Amino acid sequence: MSITVLNPHRRDLLAAGLAGAAVLALPRSSLGVGSLRVGSLKFGSLGWLLETVIAEGLDKSHGFKLDLVDMASTGAAKIGLLSGDSDVIVSDWPWAMRQRSEGEAVQFAPYSSALGAVMVAPDSPIKSVADLEGKRLGIAGTALDKSWLLLRAYARKQTGRDLADEVSPVFGAAPLIAEQIRQGRVDAALNFWTFSARLQGSGYRALISMADILSGLGITPVPSLVGFIWDEKKTVGKKQEIGMFLSAISAANAVLAKSDDAWARLKPRMRVKSDAEFDALKAYYRSGIPEGWTSAQTASAEKLFGLLVELGEKTVVGSDTRFDPALFHGA
Repeated sequence: MSITVLNPHRRDLLAAGLAGAAVLALPRSSLGVGSLRVGSLKFGSLGWLLETVIAEGLDKSHGFKLDLVDMASTGAAKIGLLSGDSDVIVSDWPWAMRQRSEGEAVQFAPYSSALGAVMVAPDSPIKSVADLEGKRLGIAGTALDKSWLLLRAYARKQTGRDLADEVSPVFGAAPLIAEQIRQGRVDAALNFWTFSARLQGSGYRALISMADILSGLGITPVPSLVGFIWDEKKTVGKKQEIGMFLSAISAANAVLAKSDDAWARLKPRMRVKSDAEFDALKAYYRSGIPEGWTSAQTASAEKLFGLLVELGEKTVVGSDTRFDPALFHGA
């Protein structure tokens, strides 16, 4: 099967180049005592949550000042954290585990348990993973993307065959993959939850979710893969603010879990094309609001870590990375 890698538009290449510079904008307010700098993509779902914190006055009521640092990309956010330009970012815990093994005193608290899915057109004849044979599959990321590796492992368990030998994979950035399936250039698309939700709002259907893939691989309960990450050494003196921030986040999620008015306030910045897309994004987000981190999730994370090491031959998590349960805050 042939492999296609989509090249982004020149404008996207410029943005990728700017990632090395990390921060695109200064914090929205001058820093002072009791402030916390949180790196966020301008149009990501984290922005919805942080805007809710600010709009509801939850930072002030919890005793700290939230300063938003706009980031160009997830790569820029990671650089911002490691350089000390941000106090907190959102990323996945396998990356955080690698940083911890390299000597960084990072901590992780769950942000969302929402996961992506393999999406197909509403009239697609594809009804199961086995039906992907001979089809063009769009994949957000690269050949080492975690979701792709896990989908391959699931397919191998179900059919005894490696999906990489059965499909024509098309790798690319998440927005490009979403556009590819809309234009009919791929038969199915494995993408992040926000893009899957937008497709669902346009009538596309989920062939299989990443949550079902993980459950099918025996990883239950399914642990949150992405969360808030901070470095205890770089945030010395801000331990109290970190605690206040996490409490404010829980309060903001409680608002978003129940208040449609709060979502109506966010709707303009969500850039939705229809009410159905808006409703799908809201439902996906609400389903992913975490309930905290438990010892059972730590056990699941360790099992998932071992599987990723096996599938990626340590390329995914780093050759010297060791699983450390102390990464998970409050576990």
